[in-house]
Amino acid sequence: MIRLYHNPKCSKSRAALALLQEAGAEVEIVEYLKHPPSIEELDRLLDLLGMEPRELMRTKEEEYADLYLDDITLERKHLIAAMVDNPNLIERPIAIAADKAVVGRPPEQVLTLIEP
Repeated sequence: MIRLYHNPKCSKSRAALALLQEAGAEVEIVEYLKHPPSIEELDRLLDLLGMEPRELMRTKEEEYADLYLDDITLERKHLIAAMVDNPNLIERPIAIAADKAVVGRPPEQVLTLIEP
């Protein structure tokens, strides 16, 4: 089972979902804009990705500037909370299988979760 944090309005996210479905993967779709991950889920996800919060942020979104998220003194917990409160700041799509996760940019990255 692959959990896909998905935005149906995003072409990359739609492409990643299509690739997984074409490969026969069982996919649990999470429309993260409607159902954002919790702080704990996002923290675990960042750990699985091996990323820091800013690496997973869409820095060109209006909220990034409005919330002064480029402030280098902000701690990890503050950045994670900002993403939970403003899920459009989260890069997409993100796919998770067991203890491995990838950002689907390019969308073909998600296929690494089903390859042996």
